[in-house]
Amino acid sequence: MVERVGNVKAKHVKSSGASVLLPQIQENISHDAKIYSDTWGSYKSLNCRGYNHASVNHLKSEWKRDAVHTNTIECFWSQMKRSINGTYHVVSPKYLQLYVNEFSFRYNHRHLDYPVFQQLIARV
Repeated sequence: MVERVGNVKAKHVKSSGASVLLPQIQENISHDAKIYSDTWGSYKSLNCRGYNHASVNHLKSEWKRDAVHTNTIECFWSQMKRSINGTYHVVSPKYLQLYVNEFSFRYNHRHLDYPVFQQLIARV
């Protein structure tokens, strides 16, 4: 989950099924928010659950319609995957959440005027 001009909240989940994703959405996203997604089946019931939900259909080469797009979250996952492939090469499921946490931290602090390393040292 990511705010358009804000932070990402990412979590390793067991599956992408509705029984797993919907509780995460309900726990982390306000009903006042607008949710933009692709047409993955797990998101079909969001409007019925009181969310303002719109989607783009990637299967029909629809990538953006007005403000509806998934580019923000796709950029986050793309950067994380490229970094893992280029730096760590392989990540086991056991430690995947730790890597997700690292890249979420990096994303959420990307606009700082000072390097992440200095912030980490300051916290220690």
